[in-house]
Amino acid sequence: MKKIIMVLLLSSTFFANAQGFKGKGDIKAQVGASFQKGANGIQVSSDFGIGENMSYGFVGSYLLGFSSLPDGVSVPFKDRVDLKARFSANLGKVLKLDDKMDVYPGLNLGLKNFGAHLGFRYFFSDGFGLYTELGLPIASYEKVDGVNYNNQFLFHFGASFNL
Repeated sequence: MKKIIMVLLLSSTFFANAQGFKGKGDIKAQVGASFQKGANGIQVSSDFGIGENMSYGFVGSYLLGFSSLPDGVSVPFKDRVDLKARFSANLGKVLKLDDKMDVYPGLNLGLKNFGAHLGFRYFFSDGFGLYTELGLPIASYEKVDGVNYNNQFLFHFGASFNL
């Protein structure tokens, strides 16, 4: 019984130290699933703190599956991949949220569009958490066979890591 109590106490210290965004010098990495109308894939992103409430980062996504393609039609690599640079305002402290949480709206510029994003992170420990993000294009550059892959409302969900 003493061992169980000790493990619970040690675990609670990990939860108590979790922080959603620490400010300048903070580094986050995220990997998750990406969903949009007609396709889904994976997303990998990073954020680097440059101020108390500001960060910049990079996003890469790759579309794996398509639900609305006719038989025999394939989507080439260049139309499956999207790379973006982004800037975010990390508002967890400003909104007086728990230290484990962060809300980050921002803008991104990518190969497919110029857009906006809104994300939320929750950390269970100092190193691990979950995130969800919504993305919306403001100006899109091109269509693929009349479909706006990576140029429409996007939903991302996955794991977030403090580095």
